[in-house]
Amino acid sequence: MTYRIERIGRTDTDWQRLREVRLAQLLDTPMAFVESYGTALAHGDEEWHSRIRRVNEPGSVGLAAVHDGGGDGAGAGEWVGTMIGLTPEPGTALLVGVWVHPEHRGRERGVTDLMLDAIVAWARETGARRLLLTVHEDNARAAAFYRRRGFEPTGGTKPYPLDPAARELEMALPLL
Repeated sequence: MTYRIERIGRTDTDWQRLREVRLAQLLDTPMAFVESYGTALAHGDEEWHSRIRRVNEPGSVGLAAVHDGGGDGAGAGEWVGTMIGLTPEPGTALLVGVWVHPEHRGRERGVTDLMLDAIVAWARETGARRLLLTVHEDNARAAAFYRRRGFEPTGGTKPYPLDPAARELEMALPLL
């Protein structure tokens, strides 16, 4: 299978694709996101347009992994994963919105690695010295991927917004 990485917001229909992927994310791995399926489903079109605008603001990037199932260029193909990068403060980049469709997961497919490579390159271009993320304490699959890619736990934790009894664990990747 062939994949490419595209910036989210390149086409007029990306807001619809983002909505479709977000709903799939929330059904597949609800603990990985701080929004419920019902909340996302209730959003109007303007919210999805707004999300596209936000990932294209300075200091932000939204990326989609696109499966080239015979597509013919930008806008063609199926979105099978997303990653979003933000720069909340100078020297730090934050990774959010990470997801890959179950049929496209696995080290042999390389989709998550491809997207993370692009986010790391973007973060370095912003001047970030480290890339931070939080992962739900019960999401062992994601934590193992991040450890394989060089992220280490910082010891920082915070309550998971949809269930304050659960914790999100902070991990960091040095970029120097």
